[in-house]
Amino acid sequence: MSQSTHDVVNQPPPLVGHDIAADPALLGAVEREGAGWATGDLHRLGKLGGQEEPRRWAEEANRHEPRLLTHDRYGHRVDEVDFHPSWHRLMEVAVGEGLAGSPWGDDRPGAHVARAAGLFVWSQVEAGHSCPISMTYAVVPALRHNAELAATFEPLLTSRVYDPGLRTPAVKRGLLAGMGMTEKQGGSDVRANSTTATRVADGTYRLRGHKWFTSAPMCDLFLVLAQAPAGLSCFLVPRVLPDGSRNTFRIQRLKDKLGNRSNASSEPEFDDTVAWLVGDEGQGVRTIIEMVAMTRLDCVTGSASGMRAALVQAVHHARHRSAFGGPLITKPLMSAVLADLAVESEAATVLALRLAGAVDRGVRGDDAERAFSRLAVAVGKYWVCKRQPAVVGEALECLGGNGYVEESGLPRLYRDAPLNSIWEGSGNVQALDALRALRRDPRSLEAYRAEIGLAAGADRRLDDAAAGLTTLLGTADESQARRIVERLALVLQGALLVRHAPNDVADAFCGSRLGGDGGLTFGVLPPGTDTAAIVDRALPS
Repeated sequence: MSQSTHDVVNQPPPLVGHDIAADPALLGAVEREGAGWATGDLHRLGKLGGQEEPRRWAEEANRHEPRLLTHDRYGHRVDEVDFHPSWHRLMEVAVGEGLAGSPWGDDRPGAHVARAAGLFVWSQVEAGHSCPISMTYAVVPALRHNAELAATFEPLLTSRVYDPGLRTPAVKRGLLAGMGMTEKQGGSDVRANSTTATRVADGTYRLRGHKWFTSAPMCDLFLVLAQAPAGLSCFLVPRVLPDGSRNTFRIQRLKDKLGNRSNASSEPEFDDTVAWLVGDEGQGVRTIIEMVAMTRLDCVTGSASGMRAALVQAVHHARHRSAFGGPLITKPLMSAVLADLAVESEAATVLALRLAGAVDRGVRGDDAERAFSRLAVAVGKYWVCKRQPAVVGEALECLGGNGYVEESGLPRLYRDAPLNSIWEGSGNVQALDALRALRRDPRSLEAYRAEIGLAAGADRRLDDAAAGLTTLLGTADESQARRIVERLALVLQGALLVRHAPNDVADAFCGSRLGGDGGLTFGVLPPGTDTAAIVDRALPS
């Protein structure tokens, strides 16, 4: 009797029809950080993200990459970027759900937490489009250094209407913002910038120079650093001027990147480009750092989101795939790997939402929370973003060859994974920034100690690690920066898990990350860990 050679057996069903927001670690953190009122919206967004159509948008936006259009058919310079319609659908949802600038116009406590949670959920569908979403969110506090500009543009930056296309900002229903900081000769050393700014009679400035890595060039507004007579300064550069004419923003090329391929990153050239000063001359870094601080928060959230997306894929596969006589998920070693990934993912999630809570309370006048976020955001950005590539790589391996093919979505997650550790200051920059906070702002360390002190006495390994920080901080020279920041991150994550996670999760974290009973790869957890309970918590129903 003949049999078909193409009968499909022992393959998992598609991971669709679930609620991305059905994540106990996320929902618990949202409630604790004051945004429980947003839970219904999160579930609605999570159910949308779990459907097939948004997954198709994500695939198409990355397969059909942005195209640079320098001139129109008649030879006029246009400097536009053409995106696939699926990019616009992703953006429309993100802006409409308030993931861009809307928290700055929302007086409800927890608005920034709700927005971070929404970004965490929706970025699991596709991460590239979160770049302009993040920059639009982050531009508002920096723009407020010029009250007149803020009054003009903030109502449109906080809009929930996605209105693409280069037109006069005043006639649009919503705006998007980007930033131009780095140049080819300096990179993160922005004080080496050579772009110049010359003041003219009407009080505006004219910029001349070349930026090296400016993402989302189809945004409406950009904050840009340039050398003014008094030193490096921050400027607002619109793509379209108030009279409707195009500002000079010559896109020389789009970057051919490892990942983040749905999003356009460019090298723009300024030549007599009109700009408005934001903040004081010579205070450019101090001004734009308020934008950078917010995008760094989003780097933490985005990396936690990417870990969660990879983890869910791995657990789903293991639940439905059989090997060596039974379901993969029942195999002790696979269960240990999945549980270890789940612990890492939950630690990243609770930290990201705790940082969002600190930011939310800080912008509402809580000085202690502001001091805490000054140190903890740099610590979180360093550690969580560095953990994402390892988590995604291990999750991909759980699927084996099935995870190595594009249709699984994991190769895209893997290519995207290193980005957040590079963007807005790579690992060394974050480690040095954390040391700078420790030295210059003693309140930040006091706030950090107060936070971990809330978990004192709950776990001996955590207590020992917290006590060891005192000795370690005494050696706070540059060569030890990574060691110090790594330890700060692990102790903080341990304190949050001990207080808020199930005992199985907290015990596994403290034993493996703080107690020395772990390994250098995932799947090495303390003996006796209830891996099945941890894995069962990890997947939305």
